Amino acid sequence: MKKRFLTILQYLFFFGIGIFLAWWSLKDIDQNKWTQIKNSLKHARYWLIIPVFAILILSHFIRAVRWKLLISSLGYHPKTHNTFFSVMIGYMTNQAIPRLGEIVKCTLLARYEKIPADKLIGTIILERIIDAITLLSIFAITLAIQPDLYTDLINAFFHSSHDPEEKKIPGYIIAAIVFGIIIIFILLWMLIKKKSFADIALLFKRITRSVWQGVSAVQHLKKRILFIFYTIILWFLYFLGGYIGFNALQETQQYGVKEAFAVLSAGSIGMIAMPGGIGAYPLLIAKTMWVYGLQESIATAFGWILWLAQTFVILIGGLFSFAAFPYFNKIKKAETTR
Repeated sequence: MKKRFLTILQYLFFFGIGIFLAWWSLKDIDQNKWTQIKNSLKHARYWLIIPVFAILILSHFIRAVRWKLLISSLGYHPKTHNTFFSVMIGYMTNQAIPRLGEIVKCTLLARYEKIPADKLIGTIILERIIDAITLLSIFAITLAIQPDLYTDLINAFFHSSHDPEEKKIPGYIIAAIVFGIIIIFILLWMLIKKKSFADIALLFKRITRSVWQGVSAVQHLKKRILFIFYTIILWFLYFLGGYIGFNALQETQQYGVKEAFAVLSAGSIGMIAMPGGIGAYPLLIAKTMWVYGLQESIATAFGWILWLAQTFVILIGGLFSFAAFPYFNKIKKAETTR
């Protein structure tokens, strides 16, 4: 009962933060800016929804195929459609309750494919480690092609205009603030959990060991080249979705590769920070595009358009998978009993 209460409390906390971030991203949009947004949407290329929808669905399918590859290395061979349905239902569940989707998709696949759920959870952990390493690589590329981006992005949260006379916060001060916040969080965690510095060192040691185990595990895959290929394709599709999204609005058509890397980096942080990226994703995308000179109202609209597109795909795909899961397996069962 206590655990259930804490889960509900955690959900309400994150949902509340998401609502706050959504309000923050929209609070400065006055009537004039709403008019600008409406005018921009009137001339939007709505037909681009089709390729973006296809790219997002394909990215989820690639993730399912990559997951199947990991499961196959354990000696189990689930059907591709069952793996895909599990992934989509897991994503949809995560929109409501953080992290529950990982358990749900493992439970569903275990039920229909007769695979031990604990082994499936092990593959999910490995997937997350590989994705974390890939995301760090994306950050590195983004920073390499535009070194001042992160400083400019943090400054964007403290300024409300592009006035060149408006004094910006120096990079070393930003670094000191971020470092200070991290230290405060660590100290609060130690105080609440009654941990010592030795426990912190042990935690970092475990994280380092887990990352190394994740990298090493790929080397032992029978089809590791194929796994790496799927990983590259998966993140390329994420990148491509944002790149094509620039062409949806006239005001964003001039943006290209470096901006798409920035959108991918910022959007990934938003998705990690909040369940389904609610509030955080559109806010971070808007602030990122604001750094590139896009007017605030259009940047905000662009962030919400990208988030709505992804959420719509997850909801539609998840609901379809929820209905298709028993249907497809019922057909398969009937075929095998003939």
